[in-house]
Amino acid sequence: MGDGTPLGKVRGLGSAREGTHHWIVQRMTAVGNLLLGAWLFASLILLPSLDHWAVTGWLAQPFVAVQMILFLVSVFAHLRLGLQVLVEDYVHDEGLKFVSLMLVNFYAIAGAVFGIFCVARISLGGAL
Repeated sequence: MGDGTPLGKVRGLGSAREGTHHWIVQRMTAVGNLLLGAWLFASLILLPSLDHWAVTGWLAQPFVAVQMILFLVSVFAHLRLGLQVLVEDYVHDEGLKFVSLMLVNFYAIAGAVFGIFCVARISLGGAL
């Protein structure tokens, strides 16, 4: 690690210069979640009723479907980033960390794909 000098003890333990991008993307998804979540809340409040037919009819509109898909992508991207930080900070065993990160990625991708599939099915007129 070094010759015992203070510089030798810390050499190679500095910043990997990758945290800034992760931080910026996490903040951008948080802002997207805030804006799209406010849109979703306001849209649902303005519906005449919240029964199945009213909500699926509302979701079948192209603009609404695109907004909902953007919301799903933003939510699951934010979820993946947050859980990745949690696992990297608190799971110390490398094997368990690898498996945990794989599960986090699988869950986030599977959840987003399932949500997008459901929105697409409703908006394209598929029966549920």
